[in-house]
Parts: sequence; C-alpha cells; structure tokens
Amino acid sequence: MASVKVYYDRQGNTLTVWFEDPRGEHVCEETGEEVVLMKDRTGKVIGFEKLNFAKEQATPLQVGFEAVEV
Repeated sequence: MASVKVYYDRQGNTLTVWFEDPRGEHVCEETGEEVVLMKDRTGKVIGFEKLNFAKEQATPLQVGFEAVEV
C-alpha cells in the first residue's frame, strides 16, 4: 500500500476510503450498517464507503491512521 485516499462528498453525504487503486474494484458488498466494502477480484477489501456520513461544516475533516502488522 503506497497511499490511502480519502474522499468526502458533502452533497452525497459519503466518506470513501481507498487502501488500493480504485480501478481494481470488482464487486461491492453492503454490510447493512450503511457501509459498503469495495473488493478486488480475489475478494480482498481495497476500500470502503460510509453512507449518510455527515459532519459539521465548521470543523475540518481529520483522518488518523495507525499501521499494524498482520
């Protein structure tokens, strides 16, 4: 993973996070908790989208990351 891409769509109220290249998306799976997982051809999760994500306009969107070994 070279980089993580985070997109906030204020009009659509979605937060989209990609761990891999979005062009590798093959299938999406909705979890039932307003989260959609984007997967590649092997079934590996390469991103997710949080539906109905709303934040106050006055505060900037801050994103924190933590790397863990698996």
